[in-house]
Amino acid sequence: MKIIARIHTDFPTKFGVPRQSGLAGALEATVVFEPPYRNPDALRGLDGFSHIWLLWQFDRAVRDGWSATVLPPKLGGKTRVGVFATRSPFRPNPIGLSSVQLLGIDWEAKNGPILRLAGADLVDGTPIYDIKPYLPYADSHPDAVDAFDGKRDAEPLTVIFPPELEEKIPSEKRAGLRQALACGPIPGYQHDPTRRYGFNFAGFDVRFHIDGRTLTVCEVVTL
Repeated sequence: MKIIARIHTDFPTKFGVPRQSGLAGALEATVVFEPPYRNPDALRGLDGFSHIWLLWQFDRAVRDGWSATVLPPKLGGKTRVGVFATRSPFRPNPIGLSSVQLLGIDWEAKNGPILRLAGADLVDGTPIYDIKPYLPYADSHPDAVDAFDGKRDAEPLTVIFPPELEEKIPSEKRAGLRQALACGPIPGYQHDPTRRYGFNFAGFDVRFHIDGRTLTVCEVVTL
């Protein structure tokens, strides 16, 4: 397996990254190809698609050995299910799959061509193994059944972001940050409303409390 590219996002660490692609569509990212693959011919025709698949490596979760069952945080962290029935990063082969929106291709960029994406759920610098076009007639299944439907806490949180704190974030980054916060970045088994959490985003440390279904930003620190 050869690394063909790396993605660049606003998340330098895993905490805070949306748990699935598409949940925070305002988050933008870029894909920069490794030198051997910076060939415009390899992307010929890709700009005719609205969405693409990314096959990538869980490079922050590589470990020796594997477990047949895992404890998904969004199921409360106390229910064991089979690893192949989840999207856990702790797998025999640490491979991820994400469907993202292709906003465009910057053909003339330095180190280009560069892909501009929306809705990615990857940490900055994640290695990309392959890129494939998303085909609506083949890849979309409206009648698909979700075995965990109703068991996981999927509803977005209400986000309270005081204006004086939100103003510290560049305007073009605010919508994506709000969506990431609304995803509920903490495990489902944590319920302490006094506990302060935080994650790094676009050069800032964003700190917050969660009380029930409400997340309140309490501090924004420039890194």
